[in-house]
Amino acid sequence: MADAQTQIAAQLQTTKALPVSPTWLHSFMSSSSTALQRNVPVSALIQTALFRVLASDFRDSLQTTNPSTLLPTDIFDPTVQERRLQGPIPVQVLDIEDIGTSLWGQVEAMERVERGEAVRGREIVRAVNVGDDDNEDGGGGGGPANDAAGPASENESHGPHRLIVQDAAGTRAVGIELKRVQGISVAKLAIGAKMVIRNATVARGMILLSPDCVKLLGGKIEGMDLAWKEGRKARLLARITEMQGEGQTG
Repeated sequence: MADAQTQIAAQLQTTKALPVSPTWLHSFMSSSSTALQRNVPVSALIQTALFRVLASDFRDSLQTTNPSTLLPTDIFDPTVQERRLQGPIPVQVLDIEDIGTSLWGQVEAMERVERGEAVRGREIVRAVNVGDDDNEDGGGGGGPANDAAGPASENESHGPHRLIVQDAAGTRAVGIELKRVQGISVAKLAIGAKMVIRNATVARGMILLSPDCVKLLGGKIEGMDLAWKEGRKARLLARITEMQGEGQTG
């Protein structure tokens, strides 16, 4: 068991830059005792451990003993003109915002999805549920109904995006998408999703995100993601109301 635990820790550190906490790993190994008794390959245990780490809160599952794997505690300081994060620093996403689309545009996109509509170019079309493929349109691939099934979510998030990320010690930072990073969008990136930041520039307290300094690992924290999605529209409407109030008093 100790040998398998060592192999899992080494593999997650080497391939994913995840310094797993010995306490968390010991708990994982205890919960996997049945698999160990059945001589399940270590490679399978590594994949299971990775899945669980990506679904965990990094504050529980990762070590905080190495400062190089953590964000600077003063990273928000706007008086520091520029600094470099060598990393690798594993973080989890706490919030994501499409700052390239107006607040009203984001609300309207959500309402189109709620109505089952999608946008194709300048045209609004009805989106067809996957479960309806066998009905009137006969199912199969490539037809107009299938083309309409996905664009609603794709049109929801154009970017660039603003993220709030958190490291294993609980330090939070703002990340701004300087160049488009594949996989970062409101529709695709779950709350609690994990990423590794390496050799990134921090300018005036904000991490500048680009494909060469961000590696997305996936995952999510189920409860946080659900709460964020359920409250997103209300938050956007509250901000619109606040801005309108400021405009009237300005």
